[in-house]
Amino acid sequence: MEHSDEKPIATSVNTNSSADISPSTSPNTASEQSPSLLSLRHEIRVWTRDLLIAIGLALVIIVFLYQPVKVEGTSMAPLLSDQERIFINKFVYRFEAIHRGDVVVFWYPLDRSKSFIKRVIALPGETVTIRQGVVMVNGVVVPEPYVPPQYEDVSDYGPQRVPADSYFVMGDHRISSNDSRVFGPVPSQFIYGRAVFAYWPVDHFGSLAMTEAESK
Repeated sequence: MEHSDEKPIATSVNTNSSADISPSTSPNTASEQSPSLLSLRHEIRVWTRDLLIAIGLALVIIVFLYQPVKVEGTSMAPLLSDQERIFINKFVYRFEAIHRGDVVVFWYPLDRSKSFIKRVIALPGETVTIRQGVVMVNGVVVPEPYVPPQYEDVSDYGPQRVPADSYFVMGDHRISSNDSRVFGPVPSQFIYGRAVFAYWPVDHFGSLAMTEAESK
């Protein structure tokens, strides 16, 4: 807390016919300092209050809307690397549909104590076919710029029709991904978040959002 630097008025009394008061700080100066000090204190209180509110809101958003997670494995390389830290949005699918191209986090269908992160390839009711690594949905080739040539898996799969309320997911690192080609489509109730932002390591800092339109 700040303290006023005003000094007590010191007086010296002359024994001559007139008495002179010699203050070290004039009354005018003192009266000018008090309002400015009060204003400074008020500004500090306002800034402190606003800062605490901002920190509180940020914590609420992080705790209730976003969840930090650590990626384990390389099935989503090159988008995500092993031990990378990201934020997932836990509530986004309560307000909007799951889209092709979304990178989602879900409970592993064969062991719900584990979580997997993969990319949505096909939606409910669609048919997936893979020929020599080329993915087709309902007979139409799906552009996949996120899969580098060295990560492609040239094997065949399907056709597989995705059941209602389920999604066909695959890792971007196709030759090392345990995904819907192995454990089948993922029920929608198992999907609990979408990867939205990478924050560590620093060179991967940035948004992970990618819509179906952007993948074409």
